Amino acid sequence: MAAFPFQIAATDGKARTGVLSTPRGDIRTPAFMPVGTAGTVKALTVDQVAQTGADILLGNTYHLMLRPTAERVARLGGLHRFMRWEKPILTDSGGFQVMSLSKISKVTEEAVTFQSHIDGSRHVLTPERSIEIQADLLGSDIVMQLDELVALPATDDRAADAMRRSARWGERSKAAFGARDTQALFGIQQGGMTEALRRESAERLTEIGFDGYAIGGLAVGEGHAGMVEVLDYAPAMLPSDRPRYLMGVGKPIDIVEAVFRGVDMFDCVLPTRSGRHGQAWGWEGSFNLKNARFADDETPLDAASACPASRDYSKAYLHHLVKSEEILGQVLLSWHNLAFFQQLMAALRAAIAEGRMEAFRQAFVARQAASR
Repeated sequence: MAAFPFQIAATDGKARTGVLSTPRGDIRTPAFMPVGTAGTVKALTVDQVAQTGADILLGNTYHLMLRPTAERVARLGGLHRFMRWEKPILTDSGGFQVMSLSKISKVTEEAVTFQSHIDGSRHVLTPERSIEIQADLLGSDIVMQLDELVALPATDDRAADAMRRSARWGERSKAAFGARDTQALFGIQQGGMTEALRRESAERLTEIGFDGYAIGGLAVGEGHAGMVEVLDYAPAMLPSDRPRYLMGVGKPIDIVEAVFRGVDMFDCVLPTRSGRHGQAWGWEGSFNLKNARFADDETPLDAASACPASRDYSKAYLHHLVKSEEILGQVLLSWHNLAFFQQLMAALRAAIAEGRMEAFRQAFVARQAASR
């Protein structure tokens, strides 16, 4: 039996809406998780993040194990207390850094050996150590198995090797995790762009048995069309009664297309990273507040939004803040972007519940395309 009950309230085609219930609160799905890599969602307080409507956020094993160290976080009461976030937290296992920091890491069957990007010190991350850090030291609610991620494009042989190693690491992660009532463990599907490899991965993971299942190895070079191609079949390979999590995604159009194909959970640094660089996201797409056309624009980003950053400041003022490189500009745009992403998730949940997901998808795609 899974640690956290997952109740699907409505479906519309492949799209689903429901609730994943945890001891720290319910997660409404489809859900977007703001990324708090180093114990903070960049530029925002946890109160601001909560005000956007986020039910859960994400932390990262690799970064926290290096600084301030997982042991220090544990001594200070765990990640929830440390960062003052009382709702659920999902922690990434460190697998993404295996790929993104490949120049300073080495993968063997036993472990990943990292050279710290901070001070050059050497660290060894096994599946067992990743579980220990996430579950026992950080105290995350949803723990991810350690996996090996391959950048795309990749050969079938390379994708197959990483997928099968990830499956073996999944078995070790499950054994290290054991049986827990207040924490959940998710497995990660790999297999690159090859349907047969994705199916083999899903079958291996299902045989092991996890509380939820992630779709990994996308948003790493394949492009939007390639991602959608994989999502046409990958989510349906995973158990229908458990949450499906598309890791590291993404742009609003990616999220809408993934929800349409049966994905329940998402995370991405995009809202806050864009905000720090002057970019705002909305129903009509994205635009850069550095642009001179906003210098005298007295309208807000979204007059109908409940978010103060979206509603109470003019584009002219935001333009001024961005051009002046004032920190407040980064705060307000990050806040606005996260609020918009949560508004998008709420709209998707409503569209599924009301049986109009296809119409919502078509209208959203058309509006985004018209803004380019």
